[in-house]
Amino acid sequence: MKTAKKKKHSWIATLILILFFLVGLSVMLYPTVSDYLNTKHQSYAIARYDETMNSMSQEDYSAMFQAAEDYNQRLKATGAPLNSYQDVPGYADALNIAGSGIMGYITIPQIQVQLPIYHGTSEEVLNVAVGHLEGTTLPIGGRSTHAILSAHRGLPSAKLFSDLDKLVVGDVFTVTILNQVLTYQVDKIEIVEPQAVNRLAIQEGEDYITLLTCTPYGVNTHRLLVRGRRIENAAPELNVRVSADAVQLEPGMIAAILGGALMLLLFVGSMLSSTLQQAHEKKTRAQKQRLETELKAGEKHDTNQTHPDSGDIYPAMQSGAPVCRDDRGACSSKGPTDH
Repeated sequence: MKTAKKKKHSWIATLILILFFLVGLSVMLYPTVSDYLNTKHQSYAIARYDETMNSMSQEDYSAMFQAAEDYNQRLKATGAPLNSYQDVPGYADALNIAGSGIMGYITIPQIQVQLPIYHGTSEEVLNVAVGHLEGTTLPIGGRSTHAILSAHRGLPSAKLFSDLDKLVVGDVFTVTILNQVLTYQVDKIEIVEPQAVNRLAIQEGEDYITLLTCTPYGVNTHRLLVRGRRIENAAPELNVRVSADAVQLEPGMIAAILGGALMLLLFVGSMLSSTLQQAHEKKTRAQKQRLETELKAGEKHDTNQTHPDSGDIYPAMQSGAPVCRDDRGACSSKGPTDH
């Protein structure tokens, strides 16, 4: 009974250890796995965008660009785009070639991200991609334009703009819209209060795109603005597109995967060692019990031979038969009390 209870308690303890291990492993791998899955989703979205774009004709490109330019002109005509954008119709349809809400994608080589750009900055968008801030011009380039592209930073589920603070003046990023690649070089980086919307205003004659995210990391009381000025596509390598199904494994991801595998191996090894030890202890106990049983049986056998039943070995004492012989070898019929 005690052995059965001990075995039951051992299995319960093992189950608890397994549950704790799985929970710990899940917590450790969640950011890495989630970011990997989000990256695959982003790559798939970009691939679908490219497929749709490649199926369009030059006339389709021209019509969509013209519609986007018209929207920008009407937006600027309000005089206060950030406050009056709702009065300008046509935003949701502009550059929405597949009805998916994607207007293009941004590539930032220095921090190794390539992200789809969606209409608007809802949480649904910002949790998985880059959002275009309504009330700013569409990111199609041109004089007197200033598009704002925003994304979250520090999400455990996706990298997005987490490394945006690593950019420096002179770094380059590109925005792909329809069949055009627009190149921008970082010319200004600043941290401002959330209310400092004047930094997002259009400057006459300039072609800007500003990347916006929250800062400091995890506190989010201010806004990090990384502004890029349009330059010529002088460097061909900047226009090379990353394969949509290619996902770069970062050192952190590799370390997490290897760490998880090592922990799993250690855990399995520990469980196997514990199981083997229990089996060895069980075998040792069985051998000990068998030896004790054999020893007891042997002792009982020896006792039976050393102290047999008196009726068998001393019949003369019970029957009055001769019990001894005299010097002449004659038997005496006297009992032991007759001497």
